[in-house]
Formats: sequence, C-alpha cells, structure tokens
Amino acid sequence: MSARERILGGIRTALGRTGPLDDKDIEAIAAKLRDHPRGPMPQMDWDPLTNFRARCLALSSTLDEVASLTEVPAAVARYLSANGLPRTGVCWPELQVLDWAAAGLSIEARPSRGDDPVGITGVYCALAETGTLMLLSGPATFATTSLLPETHIAVVPADRIVRCMEEAWDLLRRERGTLPRQVGLLHPEVAEGEQVRRGAVGAQKFRTGRFHRQRRRYASREERGGAEPELLG
Repeated sequence: MSARERILGGIRTALGRTGPLDDKDIEAIAAKLRDHPRGPMPQMDWDPLTNFRARCLALSSTLDEVASLTEVPAAVARYLSANGLPRTGVCWPELQVLDWAAAGLSIEARPSRGDDPVGITGVYCALAETGTLMLLSGPATFATTSLLPETHIAVVPADRIVRCMEEAWDLLRRERGTLPRQVGLLHPEVAEGEQVRRGAVGAQKFRTGRFHRQRRRYASREERGGAEPELLG
C-alpha cells in the first residue's frame, strides 16, 4: 500500500467510510464547491461606508476625504507633508493620469524596486467589516507597489466597499470568473520585527488608505542571553 493510499484510508476510516465516494457523494461535494454556500453570519445591519471608516480609525489609521479622483494627489501630498514623509514614489499605471506634479509630488508609474519610499495603488475592493483591502495581481497591478515601500497609499472607490469577506469573494467570482495568480488581503497587523500603521483618506466617492510600515529591531539571541525578545527601537 502506498503512502497516498494509507493517508486516504485513514481519512475514510475517520469519516466512517469503507471505500471511495460513490457518484451521489461526489455530486454533493461538487455542488457545494460550485454554489459556495455561506455558513452562519453575524448581523451586519450597518452602513458599509460608515463601518469601513470606523474600522480604519479603530485600527490606528487616519482618515481623510476627497470628493473625486482628481483630488487624490492633493490629499496624498497633505498626508506626506504632515508626517514628514518623502514626496517621491511609485504608482499603478491606472493612476498615472493624475496630476501628481501639480501637488508637488514625483510619482512614477512602475513596479517598486525596493528603495521607493511611497507606493500608491488602487484596490479590487475593500471589506467594511474588518477594514481590509483586497488587491489582485496582474501585469498592471504590481504587488511590489503595495508590499515594498514603507508607506503604501491605496485609492478605494466608495462603490467598491463591500460588507464582508464573503461578499468580496462573491464579487470576484461574479466579475472575474477565475481567480488571478495572487489575491492580496492587506490588514493592519503587527509582526515580529515590523509594525504596520495604517491610515486612510476617505470621501463620498473615493477613499485613499495609507499604510506606513515602521521598521523595528529586536535584540538578537546573543544580546538577550536567551531571554524573551526585547524591542530595541
């Protein structure tokens, strides 16, 4: 008996089965995969825009508002100036039509090379329940623009804010049919060695989310003599 057969046999035994699935069982499983039925859901009787704003603020983010896409460069410039951040960076090609220079910014439409201080992207959609952004990989939606710069700014149209993760996947299946190679979910988090602070600019039509990574250094094993990790700065 091969290792594969032993593993599958163990699974069948645990499920109380004595042999492979019959046609009826296979069709039931295929229907569940095809129909994507939802499990129990919490009550979400709130306005998506209002809740998205509240989640951004609750997660140590900032929030600003712009009435149209053309106002995004000025909003970005205000944020960078207020926080003493560089006024240079990169963006997705879809945003290169904006007048960045008029706002005093130097923004290039290309993937980040790793030394760009600011990355500006759009999003596929945003999740109001958690404040999470969904980004899809593609030839014109470079993943490096959101992952490599210390400050990531995401432009979010208000009509692309859905209630929850389930609605986001439903939207993706309905609009795209098949999944792209990569689906990125960006959410405030604290990982070892890195603290991510998010901010957002919001509006009636567009919301611009800011994601500023602050690098932190922890003491090495030798420096702490085997003790628990210590944050040095």
